[in-house]
Amino acid sequence: MQIHLDAVGGVAGDMFAAALLDAFPEHEAGVRESVARASRGRTACALLAHGDGVLQGRRFAVTGPEGEAPERPADEPAHHHHDHHGDHAHDHNHHHHHGGHHAHRHWSGIRRDLEASGLAPGVLAHALAIFGHLAEAEARVHGIPVEEVAFHEVGAWDSIADIVAAAHLVDAIGATGWSVSAVPLGSGRVRTQHGPLPVPAPATALLLEGFLILDDGVPGERVTPTGAAILRHLCGGEPRKGGPRRLLRSGLGFGTRVLPGLSNVLRVLAFEEQGETGSPGHRELGIIEFEVDDQSAEDLATGLDRLRAHEKIFDVVQMPVFGKKGRMMTHVRALARADAIEEAIEACFRETTTIGLRHHTVSGAALTRRLDTVAVAGKTVRVKSVDRPGGRTAKAESDDALATEGHAARQALRREAERLALRLPEDER
Repeated sequence: MQIHLDAVGGVAGDMFAAALLDAFPEHEAGVRESVARASRGRTACALLAHGDGVLQGRRFAVTGPEGEAPERPADEPAHHHHDHHGDHAHDHNHHHHHGGHHAHRHWSGIRRDLEASGLAPGVLAHALAIFGHLAEAEARVHGIPVEEVAFHEVGAWDSIADIVAAAHLVDAIGATGWSVSAVPLGSGRVRTQHGPLPVPAPATALLLEGFLILDDGVPGERVTPTGAAILRHLCGGEPRKGGPRRLLRSGLGFGTRVLPGLSNVLRVLAFEEQGETGSPGHRELGIIEFEVDDQSAEDLATGLDRLRAHEKIFDVVQMPVFGKKGRMMTHVRALARADAIEEAIEACFRETTTIGLRHHTVSGAALTRRLDTVAVAGKTVRVKSVDRPGGRTAKAESDDALATEGHAARQALRREAERLALRLPEDER
């Protein structure tokens, strides 16, 4: 399964948990258990129906053990860390608000508590990774060692619940890929113990490096540090994969803040993994095409060989074509990994004289194949074997047989190498 996050209103920890629970409500009981375990009974959580008159979705609310209502004023958001302290005048698209205290806890202490909480190994690993991203960003912002980072709002048990809930859902759903839309930039200032800071906050900006950012003109802090840490953990700045996919589920997670003219939601779209209903060889491929008419044949041949050797490019083919004014040109088509198309494009521009190209993503299918090495008549020959529906076939690499003199001798060498490769036991292939 592949999951895409559509940051309509923004991204915060509670919005992430709410959106996933709206799409996967069967995991609500497990989230409750993990939150209770991590907080040692200090906090509980609830999934609430919520709408804004336009859309209907869910909110993720955290309460004390007796279910007491939040006491913090509505303009003072919880779920912030290190340098965000006190009344935030401008923003926050999240969240639940809890008692007026400010917890001050070091990252090392939070880590020890989580490790001793008895969380499932997968949940613990995701939670520590998200917190780790937060701590590393804060350490860079303030120029201190990671172990010395002290969290304020995020360090409180009620806010830890958001991260643990997110970690539980990531582990339980087990998606093979995560992606996110362009995330909203926001604007304004956030008040902190160090004075006003610009939006996005410095730590948030570090965590969002590599992601696509959209300025939609709607003010406020649209992505919280915890939301950014979750994105860094899951998406890492990777672009969304293209190609046709089957939509399985969707969900909407609301923040509590009202945005002008915009629903403050994070939307989750869950897609069927490519090839889940087809053969295991189904995959996405990137196609890059361009023409060259001003590069010598010798230099172009060298450049295309270098492209073929590129680790993210599967193959390159070339063919003669006629261009404008009847000029003879070379048409080049490269087959690359879909998730590395930008890297392959850069290589094409580097190795050829083209100044423009086309690219797109297609769905492909490939048979399982192996490259075996066998010894024949004192020679080492590579043999490619393929598992076909009608049985396994093999073909020797022609380059390894070229040193043999005579057509008949080369053919005999190839046949023997292929015969030996087909006889290899499964565990030796």
